[in-house]
Amino acid sequence: MKTKLHIFKVVAEQLSFTKASELLFISQPAVSKTIKNLEEAYKSHFFIRRRNSIELTDDGKAFLIYVNRILKIYDEMNNRFLNLKTTMPEQIEFGASTTVATYIIPKIIAKFRAQYPQVHFEITSGNSEEIESLILNEHLHFGITEGKHHNQQLHFKKFIKDEIVLVTNAQNKSVKNNTIDKSALQQLPMVERELGSGTKDVIYSILKKNNIPKLNISLHLNSTEAIKNYLYHSDSYALLSINALTDDLMNNKLKVIDIKDMSMERWFYFVSRTGFNSKIMDYFENFVRSNYNY
Repeated sequence: MKTKLHIFKVVAEQLSFTKASELLFISQPAVSKTIKNLEEAYKSHFFIRRRNSIELTDDGKAFLIYVNRILKIYDEMNNRFLNLKTTMPEQIEFGASTTVATYIIPKIIAKFRAQYPQVHFEITSGNSEEIESLILNEHLHFGITEGKHHNQQLHFKKFIKDEIVLVTNAQNKSVKNNTIDKSALQQLPMVERELGSGTKDVIYSILKKNNIPKLNISLHLNSTEAIKNYLYHSDSYALLSINALTDDLMNNKLKVIDIKDMSMERWFYFVSRTGFNSKIMDYFENFVRSNYNY
């Protein structure tokens, strides 16, 4: 049953029998037969089949919720009774985009090593483009990056949702009521990340959707920390991940400026080469999910 549910989950995520068969390394007829058997067993139709695509029915969406719960229990049971402590490698290597590596991963690694002190980590940090290139070239097995790119050689799975917000020096009084219209965004003196930054790519994609062709960029810096340190001493603005700002907001160093009628949300993704399988990667991914404080 676990195998059938896993096949259903992959089909539901990919919304394609062909893509699911490629990822699972089984034939497309085998995938179709599994879905048909599940639908017959539960007396439901889980997918609407169109000429060139499929989509989940309401029953299919509900079934996916149960499948995710059941597969999670399977993982927890395996982790408990298969005693992964004895099979953990001495070192785990993976990549993380800059925001993730700086503000999210360290506290998770600390929890992991408290449970598995024998495991050492080699974490490669860089912008999303660099990490994904290292994975494609097989220098890294997996990573966590910002944004989602449409490269068929890479497999992306959602990790956590993030929000990008407009921030400035807490003492900056140039914006009344700490709120601006999105049209005024183009007039503000802005600091931004370098080319290849996942955060930057997401920002410009959202700006384009909101008919904002460009920003008034006064400076480029190569890290979020560098941008924050610059903002401490200027009245410029920046669009940064809320995950990077916890201490700055609590200590009244920076403040958030609300942008009317516009939000900037994006996902962080687990990324690996399409078809790559690793029990260690799967276990670490599950550990990260269960130990990140949403």
